[in-house]
Amino acid sequence: MNTQENNKLIAEFLGKDHELNQCISAPQFYEEWNWLMPVVEKIYKIAVDDENIEVFYEVSDNLPDRHETYNAVVEFINQYNKNK
Repeated sequence: MNTQENNKLIAEFLGKDHELNQCISAPQFYEEWNWLMPVVEKIYKIAVDDENIEVFYEVSDNLPDRHETYNAVVEFINQYNKNK
């Protein structure tokens, strides 16, 4: 997947349908912590609710590298969507 496809995936995961075009056309999730951290927080809440904190550690182990965290977020969302 390219960055635009990944951004769309992330925006849909966050429920930002109304901002979808903005999220897709600019690399905010890839370039800005302020855009990426709400995704990490949502993943944490999912992990806690599912009593499976290990899936959160797969994402958080990549902090503080923003690009690796972004890649881990995309990987998590792909797996999450397959298991829904």
